[in-house]
Amino acid sequence: MQDVEDSLALIKRGADELLIEAELVGRLKSGRPLRIKAGFDPTAPDLHLGHTVLINKLRHFQELGHHVMFLIGDFTGMIGDPTGKNSTRPPLSREQILANAQTYQEQVFKILDPEKTEICFNSTWIEPLGASGMIRLAALHTVARMLERDDFAKRYRGGQPIAIHEFLYPLCQGYDSVAMKADVELGGTDQRFNLLVGRELQKHYGQSPQCVLMMPLLEGLDGVNKMSKSLGNYVGINEPPREIFGKLMSISDELMWRYFDLLSFRAIEDVAALRRDIAGGRNPRDVKVLLAQEIVERFHGAQAAIDALADFETRFRQGAIPDDIPDVILDSVSGVLGIAQVLKQSGLTASTSEALRMIEQGGVKVDGTKIENKNLELSVQGEYVLQVGKRKFARVKIR
Repeated sequence: MQDVEDSLALIKRGADELLIEAELVGRLKSGRPLRIKAGFDPTAPDLHLGHTVLINKLRHFQELGHHVMFLIGDFTGMIGDPTGKNSTRPPLSREQILANAQTYQEQVFKILDPEKTEICFNSTWIEPLGASGMIRLAALHTVARMLERDDFAKRYRGGQPIAIHEFLYPLCQGYDSVAMKADVELGGTDQRFNLLVGRELQKHYGQSPQCVLMMPLLEGLDGVNKMSKSLGNYVGINEPPREIFGKLMSISDELMWRYFDLLSFRAIEDVAALRRDIAGGRNPRDVKVLLAQEIVERFHGAQAAIDALADFETRFRQGAIPDDIPDVILDSVSGVLGIAQVLKQSGLTASTSEALRMIEQGGVKVDGTKIENKNLELSVQGEYVLQVGKRKFARVKIR
């Protein structure tokens, strides 16, 4: 077990909030391996980089010698997590849940050590509760407390329906912590209410309440919205290597550091050195290449990372784009510009409506990656190579 101070620094790397730090320090000082829990509802077959923020943190705990429990919510997935939703989520079938769960197991071991990972399914302990057990569990929480949760409160005030079964979700997630005897539970910042329910239930069942480590929600390629398939701003870990590489090269220089903090396994000191290099004049694109190669190698292997870089070099630095493309500088008061505005102001399209039409037709690329999201926003301090059709190019910098 590493020194407690060093361990805590790694645990808190990139984290948004730790509750309660003094309790975690006490458990780390005990010297025993802690039981670390993170739960994932298999509501879709594939994971993207946003999902891996928590999995990366599990890996940190493994490196520190702790016992990692990767929880697949095969029971809670049939309820549907209402967190952040303004309407009741449609439940998935048992068959869909199991099929997605299988793909999750295959994907997480690209990050976690399978020899040091316990895969758990919460149907194992929730289904045996039965109706009477579920009623007793429901009796441990009040409707008033449930309505303290922001999304429930908003829906209630807005007259939007809240199904009774949605109240069961945080209770079941909390009961998972009881069944797993978790010392620490990881979750996104949007999971705060559910994570704290786990602490309360553990106290009720005579257990020491778990510490809660909340990780930020990873911004997607647009640098603004949470990474999401529905918004088209995601990087899927099963995507082809050249797609992953190209997408990561398209992020802004500012967002790059966020990705280093939450996605990279480079030492904190190494990332700090890269920041100093850029401050000293190094091209940020060269550092972005290091990030893209690391991520591609993680999910596709070292040779795939080498090939993806070679492909990128061929397409963007060895004649795939003209050498004499115009340089355009655009100003932004808010710090971002929508892709349609960028295309219009850079002269690549005559209007924003034409820009939107070209995006719909698959005729727009940013740094070689085809853009499908019409709401994509490009950030200040970023430099982008934009292409419309086969012959229109511009190198755009936003300030």
